[in-house]
Parts: sequence; C-alpha cells; structure tokens
Amino acid sequence: MFTRGKKVFSPNITLLYFPSAKLSMGVAVSKKHGKAVKRNRIKRLLRAAFSECCGQLEKPCSIILIPKVDGEYTFAAYKKSLKTCFAKVNECLKG
Repeated sequence: MFTRGKKVFSPNITLLYFPSAKLSMGVAVSKKHGKAVKRNRIKRLLRAAFSECCGQLEKPCSIILIPKVDGEYTFAAYKKSLKTCFAKVNECLKG
C-alpha cells in the first residue's frame, strides 16, 4: 500500500494518497515517536484534525498519515499541516 500512492509533504506530516471510490484514512505511527501512550495520543490528534479538515478534499481518496518525529505534537500544528497537504492533493488530482 505504501508503494502504490503518491506522497505529499508538510513540516509535521507525510501524506500518502491514491484515488478511490470513497474517502478513507489510516494512521501509521512508528515506535520512534515514543511509548504506546504517546503514539496513541498522536493518532487521536491526527484523527481529530482529519475529521475537521476532510471537507477540503475535492475527490475521494485513500489516505495514510505518517507523522514526523517532533518535540511537540499539537492539534493546531496537525490541522495546519493537513490543510496544506490537502491543497497539494487537490492540485495534483486536478491535473
């Protein structure tokens, strides 16, 4: 699955996407981010940011979110990164 899609980058997230019939999202958080409690918090933040921003996508896609290792993980930073990634995805899907 990681080899089929196209990648879009932002300061906090790497986003993999490929066109599909319906919108779906997955999160891949590696053990480099810390122990299970921290990884689960990152997943919750990404899911919440995705649910707020997913209306900006023009076409349905299958999306995998891969967060980058950072000192601080915040909802606002993920939301901002997703908005920039979705703008790039929309641009690529048009052309």
